[in-house]
Amino acid sequence: MAEFIPGSEQESWRPEVIPTVSDPVLTQPGLGVTTTTITTISQTGGDWSTELFDVCSDRTIGILGAFVPCCLDLSLAHQFGESFCLPLLPGSTLALRVGIRERYKIQGSVCDDWTTVCCCYPLALCQMKREMTKRMKTKTYHVITALDSS
Repeated sequence: MAEFIPGSEQESWRPEVIPTVSDPVLTQPGLGVTTTTITTISQTGGDWSTELFDVCSDRTIGILGAFVPCCLDLSLAHQFGESFCLPLLPGSTLALRVGIRERYKIQGSVCDDWTTVCCCYPLALCQMKREMTKRMKTKTYHVITALDSS
């Protein structure tokens, strides 16, 4: 192959330098140690893991719900995988609660969710945040397997 180099003193064609392979690979990778990561599936089904009035079970969430529920709503939307702008839309907290209940197969109805969100907005946010925090925890196990070549 050749290469043209414009702007040089001698605008001419010259051969391109192609590196050569000096040592071919003669052996294939052998048996060794492999690592496998196994992640458990999060728990689904049943009722809410905490009751609506269990604000003392996680005091940080309870304080956020009492004094700055809008920040808790933003955090919850982000943790659920939605945009930070979601809580600015009307009815978004109800939709988020229904989404959490559907994702984790929690028993209940849309009517129950509507009543909870409309009548007890800060408590509903706290319960939803506790549920997301608890159910999103996964346990990871590392399995190391050593294979012998004999």
